[in-house]
Order: sequence, then structure tokens, then C-alpha cells
Amino acid sequence: MKPPVHKKDLIYPELSYDIVGCAYNVWDELGPGHMEKVYQKAMAIAFKEKGLPFLQQIQYPVKFKSQLVGKGILDFLVDEKIVVELKKDDLFSKSHIQQVLNYMKLSNCKLAILFNFASRGMQFKRIVNIYDRS
Repeated sequence: MKPPVHKKDLIYPELSYDIVGCAYNVWDELGPGHMEKVYQKAMAIAFKEKGLPFLQQIQYPVKFKSQLVGKGILDFLVDEKIVVELKKDDLFSKSHIQQVLNYMKLSNCKLAILFNFASRGMQFKRIVNIYDRS
């Protein structure tokens, strides 16, 4: 079943639909209360079963005045297009969204999906890269 697309400018609608479907499969089987790493491992299995190409725990350098000052580690990069970040809090926070925006800036991705495996259910947000110049 394909996702209903109401906007012509929606970024990667089919791939996003598949990613969100994987997250719902993880949630349906595991439910709430697990460590974030458990959800990450389960998402990797779901991505493999769905046949989605992905990289996991990717490190990106953070530089200031051309000098390395830290690193960002994204949970997943799916099909070299979408950053996928997993959380396990009851609410999305401003810091979660800022973290994902930074990951998109570092990876030059146009889209991220932020998942929250919370006690009240699995939630997600699609976040568009505000730094993208294309």
C-alpha cells in the first residue's frame, strides 16, 4: 500500500512511508519501556527485512574555524537520503529537533525523521533541512 501524497513537494514520500512502517512494526512488537539501543537494534533488523539500504551509527566531524571540536553520531542514514534518529522520551524536545537539524546539516540530507518510542506510543516527526541550498 502506497502512502497518500497530498503535496507535490513532499520529500521522499515512499521511502519515508517505508521507514515509518518499520518503526510501527518495531513498536507493535516491542512496546514501551526499552532502552534506546534496543529500539535501534530492532530498527536495523526491520530495515534489513524491508530491504532498505542503511548505515548505522555514522560519525560526522564537527569543526570550528577548520579545527575538529567534536563529532555527531547519527543513528541511521537510510538510502543516503534520510537521517533517522531515535529517542525514548515522552515528548519531543527543542534539543532533539536541533540535534537532528545539525545532523542534516553535517550529512547534507534534505530530510530527517525523528522517532520517539514513548510510554504513550510511538510518535514521529518529519523534519526538513533548513540549511539545504538546493
